[in-house]
Amino acid sequence: MSLERGLLLADNAVTGSRWCRAHAQLVDQWLAELLDQAAGGKLDGLALVAVGGYGRAEMCPQSDIDVYLVHGRRQVAEVADRIWYPIWDEALHLGHSVCTVSEALRLAGDDLDTATALLSARHVAGDETLTVELAERAADLWERKSKRWLTQVGARVALRHDKAAEVAFALEPDLKEGRGGLRDAHALAWAEAAHRTLLDHDGTALSQAYSVLLDARVELQRHTGRASNVLALQEQDDVATALGDADADGLMGRVAEAARTIAWTSDDTWRRIRSTLRGPRARMGRHNAVVDAEIHVRDGEVTVTQGAAPEDPTVVLRAAVAAAARHTVIERHSLERLAHADLRLFDPWPTEVRDLFVELLLAGCPAVEVIEALDQRRIWAKMLPEWQPVRARPQRNPYHRFTVDRHLLETVANAAGLAGRVGRPDLLVTAALLHDIGKGRGGDHTDVGVTLARCITTRMGFAQADADTIVALVRHHLLLADVATRRDLDDPTTIERVAAAVGSGPRLELLAALTEADGLATGPSAWGPWKAELVGRLVDRVSELLSGGGGDRGPADAFPTSAQLLRLAEGTDLIAASGHTLTVMTSDRPGVFSRVAGVLALHGLDVLAAAAHSTDEGRALAEFRVHDPFRDSTRWDRVGAELALALDGRLAIGARLAERARTYQRAKPLPSCLSTTLVTFDAGASAEDTVIDVQTVDGIGVLYRITRALADLDLDIRSARVQTLGDTVVDAFYVRDAQGHKITDEHLLAEIERAILHGLEA
Repeated sequence: MSLERGLLLADNAVTGSRWCRAHAQLVDQWLAELLDQAAGGKLDGLALVAVGGYGRAEMCPQSDIDVYLVHGRRQVAEVADRIWYPIWDEALHLGHSVCTVSEALRLAGDDLDTATALLSARHVAGDETLTVELAERAADLWERKSKRWLTQVGARVALRHDKAAEVAFALEPDLKEGRGGLRDAHALAWAEAAHRTLLDHDGTALSQAYSVLLDARVELQRHTGRASNVLALQEQDDVATALGDADADGLMGRVAEAARTIAWTSDDTWRRIRSTLRGPRARMGRHNAVVDAEIHVRDGEVTVTQGAAPEDPTVVLRAAVAAAARHTVIERHSLERLAHADLRLFDPWPTEVRDLFVELLLAGCPAVEVIEALDQRRIWAKMLPEWQPVRARPQRNPYHRFTVDRHLLETVANAAGLAGRVGRPDLLVTAALLHDIGKGRGGDHTDVGVTLARCITTRMGFAQADADTIVALVRHHLLLADVATRRDLDDPTTIERVAAAVGSGPRLELLAALTEADGLATGPSAWGPWKAELVGRLVDRVSELLSGGGGDRGPADAFPTSAQLLRLAEGTDLIAASGHTLTVMTSDRPGVFSRVAGVLALHGLDVLAAAAHSTDEGRALAEFRVHDPFRDSTRWDRVGAELALALDGRLAIGARLAERARTYQRAKPLPSCLSTTLVTFDAGASAEDTVIDVQTVDGIGVLYRITRALADLDLDIRSARVQTLGDTVVDAFYVRDAQGHKITDEHLLAEIERAILHGLEA
């Protein structure tokens, strides 16, 4: 068995579910031989029955061999031992039972796991009449007790969904236990065995989606040699190659789409099962209403009457709006009628269609589930053909929580919640829907998105001025967040550039709301109190400039505060901490910033943001906002003591960081999608300084190594903006050369890039 299994593991021509079946067949043949030898050829009244995953012929490389030795009341203990021990000798995982048909059914009558395992009972060897009897009686018992079992299975599904991450959206999805994973498909198969609840389309779609996840699970376990169900980042490239995908993005796109199909089918099916289990009397109490002549609400769900024309986009949108407004769904048979219709859309859209479309978007969070249903049945892409490239498209970084399409819908929902802050909510939610529509087509997604947004808004029938505004919002959807976190808000050039790009107060108002909605939909690294404050400061100053003011006034506590500037001018050194913020004042010299950053890294403190300021009088001020992942309260006394040594040049920071990095280095390297370093220069961001932007993977002492490289070239960091986005750091440094001049020399710029790249690779 070991040799044959080893050959199968090494056969790269057989992959995924085909490998499963081949593995199961190999195990079948082996167990049949073991049974024949153990029973001396006397197989009457003896049967080996595969159950569970083995019963489904889904033997992954690390799967258990779940098998029953079924007998007709004869002594089989010695026979069983002769079968089980060779399996154990092969170091294979065995789940086994020795029982009669009646004993197995007695246990299945009280134990859900046994009952579901027997639903996949499959004959392996021996007396087939025993297997047939067991399988048929187990299926009959399951149907007779279906109400009890479905209640328990449904409760398990709901509990797992409360705890599990979405397979479609997780950076490293659990293919088996995650929401939309293989377990959900198993639960649906058990429900189908009891109630025949799946619609015709569901069965085919579910089978195809299941195969995608099973294929990935098989190749994951073949590659790692472990019983893992979590498709980790570092394994995705190899699994993609094994399955013939062009790259990991292609694989994860298929996984996301498959998981979305399973999750949506699961939600819809269990909703219908719960309705059936409640019975007609409970359903009678649910809300019924007539929305209009063609749209009704029946048993709490929106239905489309038989007299309605499903190809009419207003019918689709009226049904969707009604469902979102009532926090419910479009009834499945109505949804199927809409899905099979040839939707008629005019170019441009009639005003009624556009108004209904916008009304749906403005429904907020309830609209997400409704649009997901339209998307699952391919109705949404009929209305918006440009949707297809972003559909289930993964964003393989910890910065984003969702696939591109779901991110767009979440942004719309957030924007709808901010509609009261803007004068044109219709333009806000439409821009929210389209702001990342250019992803998945190659090239810069913003440039592509601008072109698409122009076509889409024209087709939707927006007035020219309104279309221009939506296009401008798509073009600048990253502007406020990028500038607020990466540029000096006290520099007039910063405010002037943003004002010139935005152009007007009403557009700024819309862009501010879109920025917040986008950040909230992206993830916790993309939006929080700190970023909200920075964006708010930027918006206030740009608004003042656009309204005729100077745009240079900020809040009293803006960095550096007047109190900080006064103390800095006094020449007093300072090392002070308050909460999660460290403030340092000292004499200005190359390397001050890097020394502080290095000491923070030595103490395991993550720098989330930092700002630096230096004066012409030779004084330096730095403020660091940190996160302590190991302690509730940072030991600032120890940090301060070592910082004092470092500023006096009495601490070997580089050597100490190298030792710490060797101790805490990553067990495995990050995949290429997260390990790229990019160094760029912006000469127009400031009248007096050159801005260096650095984007790289986070790690121990990254900020120290960057700023150490700048210090080695005698560059003066006049101001800095530092932020950590998941596993990526995005830093910006305002610098001058040793003579205090802006850096424009191409040779020196190239040397700066070389120094930073070398410092990060060291």
